[in-house]
Amino acid sequence: MDYAAAFLEENRAFSELFRDVDDSTPVPTCPGWTLKQLFRHVGRGERWAAQIVRDKLDHALDPREVEGGKPPEDPADAISWLQGGARRLVDAVELTGAETPVWTFLGPRPASWWLRRWVHEVAVHRADAAIATGAEYSLAPEVAADGITEWLERVAVQAGRDGADLPLADGQTLHVHATDAGLGEAGEWTVAVEDGRITWSHEHAKGTAALRGGATELLLAILRRVPLAETGVELFGDEAVWKNWLDRTPL
Repeated sequence: MDYAAAFLEENRAFSELFRDVDDSTPVPTCPGWTLKQLFRHVGRGERWAAQIVRDKLDHALDPREVEGGKPPEDPADAISWLQGGARRLVDAVELTGAETPVWTFLGPRPASWWLRRWVHEVAVHRADAAIATGAEYSLAPEVAADGITEWLERVAVQAGRDGADLPLADGQTLHVHATDAGLGEAGEWTVAVEDGRITWSHEHAKGTAALRGGATELLLAILRRVPLAETGVELFGDEAVWKNWLDRTPL
């Protein structure tokens, strides 16, 4: 996947949802946030990542130190600011070098890691904005499937940190199967516990609980944007395993 192109397209589609809207509208899937706060979160976050990459930081950047981190008051200027922040990140990765190690919240990663991270960050927040405004939402199956993979990669690193309960118990497995044509093994995931850590693979296997449906619907259910019952995704096996997974994985 061309993550730079996918990121710029997601940013553009996200920005279009903010034309002629009431920015005080609540965002149900981000409790306590309005559209204005969601917009600022995405726009400042893109510039935050761009600055980390540009400066080749080996430590976290204080969000208060983000250059140009506040959107203009004029709505049209604000959209230009949002799109400009996306371009900053793409340019920063190109100038720094895609393989150059920089800080991330998972430890040092190549600079290009941030492009992939922001493809999926914006894609999911675009769903938040669409839900808040009643707009239609669609996502290419290959992007949604990669979003699930990227999510599981992060869960495998972060789950159980600081003594937190793992989202699966020993011996339990969760199988996820995207039914979109053409995804192949990239549309299947089996999640388990090994040596006290979450592991996953693209293999087909029977799960203690299993989900089957479109990749976009699966992504929105896994990230708690849409209740499973409203997605058309089928749940097989032990429903309690699925509920524990939801309760014990971070947003």
